[in-house]
Parts: sequence; C-alpha cells; structure tokens
Amino acid sequence: MKTAFRSAICATLAFSSRFLNPTHHCHSLILLYRPRRAALFPSKPSPFTSMASADSSDAALSPTIHVLEKQFEEFRHQLDDSASLRERIRSVSFEIESATRLMHSSLMLVHQSRPIPEVLEKAKGQIDVLRGLFCKLAEIIRECPGQYYRYHGDWRSETQAVVSVLAFMHYLETESLLLHAEVEEKLGLNPSEFGLDTEDYLTGICFMSNDLPRYVVNRVTAGDYDCPRKVLTFLTDLHAAFRMLNLRNDFLRKKFDGMKYDLRKVEEVHYDVKIRGLATNAESKGDGEKS
Repeated sequence: MKTAFRSAICATLAFSSRFLNPTHHCHSLILLYRPRRAALFPSKPSPFTSMASADSSDAALSPTIHVLEKQFEEFRHQLDDSASLRERIRSVSFEIESATRLMHSSLMLVHQSRPIPEVLEKAKGQIDVLRGLFCKLAEIIRECPGQYYRYHGDWRSETQAVVSVLAFMHYLETESLLLHAEVEEKLGLNPSEFGLDTEDYLTGICFMSNDLPRYVVNRVTAGDYDCPRKVLTFLTDLHAAFRMLNLRNDFLRKKFDGMKYDLRKVEEVHYDVKIRGLATNAESKGDGEKS
C-alpha cells in the first residue's frame, strides 16, 4: 500500500515538473521536431558562400577574367590620359578667351568715335599672344595624332571668337573680308598639322557681321554719312557668297540667318541717310571714283 502510494506521488511530481519547467518542455519538443523538419526541408548552402567559392574557383580556372582585367586596365589608362589632355587644352583655351576679351574690349572703343588707328593699335598687341597660345595648343594636339576632331570642341567657341575679332579689325583697316588663309597666317597655324576648321571660320565671320549695324549707326552719328553705303556693299557681297554654300540646319545655318537681319538694319540706316539727302555728295563722289 505504501509502495503504491509512493509511486503515485513520484509520478505526479514528475508530470508537474514538466509543465513548471517550460524550457525543458520546449527543448524536448524541438528535439522531437528537428529530425522531421530536416527530413522535409534539407538545408541549403548560403548563396554568398557559394558565390565566393565559385568566384575563387572560376578565377583560378577561367582565363577570361585575366583578359577582361587587362583590357579594362588599358581603358582606365586611356581615359585618365584623355582627361589629363583635356585639362591642358581647356587651360590654354581659357587663356585664348582672356586675350580675345581684351581685344574685343579695345575694339568697342570704335563705337565711341575713337580714331580707328588708335583702336587697332591696342587690339593688335594681343595678336602675338594669340599666336603663342595657338602654337601651344598645336603642340598638345600633336601628342595624339589623328585626334584633332575628338578634342576640337574644347577650343571651338574660343576660335570662333578669335576669327570674329580679327575679321572686324581687318575690315576696319581695309574695308574688306579677312580670308581663311590670312587668319591661319596671323595665328601661325600650319594647315597640314593644326589648321583652322572651315566651319569655325565661317561662324566667326557671321559673328563679325553682328558688330557692323552698331558700327554704322555710330559712324553716321559722328558725321560719316558714306559709311552705310560701304558696309551695305560689303555685307551684300558677303551674304551672296554665303548663299553659295549648302548649309545644313545647324548652328552655322542659324548664324547665317542672323546675317540677314544685320543686312536689313544696315539697309534701313542707308535708306534714312539717303532719303534725307545726307549721302548724296559722298555717293556721287564714290561712284565717280569707281568709274
């Protein structure tokens, strides 16, 4: 009797201890569930571990990796050299722009009725500076033969401004157009190595025509009533020469269209001067010299 009672008490205490100790109970459940889950869902290796092991094995086995590394290493050196070259070109282009601004500011004095020889003398002092800068630019481009038009955009706008200033100076001095070969001679350019691009020259000439209407108005105000006729003849001939070109619908074509408005403005000034009878003697004198 005592033995049976003692066994019942031990069983009751063991059963209660399982519920009073949840850790022991959960641990038992986990142990029971783990083999069944492992059987239903077999463990998979980590994708990062597999990729790392695959990369290491492929790098050791495949020669393609070495070929790609060699090729892109060459690309990196080429891009670094190109960036360094562009920085040198842009540095020279900035100096060209600075010299051109000085020349242009000097030429603007002509609109204040300053003597033309005095205005030209100040501007001509920068031509030697421009010659030296373009020679420096040619030396840089000479380091990469056949790559002229690859880097051409880095000095294009500066060159167009230089052509415009030189052409305006030439007109003030000779009342004629500065030719393409004459620009190259002034800048010390060698056409076979580093020449003046044709479109840059034409665009610069179009920029130059923008200064002529203002020049005509100021000259008439100063009493030079024959200036509109001379400028009108020059612009008419220049406009007719441009019409010989088959220009595409690009920046140069837009600048050429702007020349039409410059021509129209000069025509209006010439008409006003002529209808007021101010240029009668000057025109008759000019016509007599031509005949």
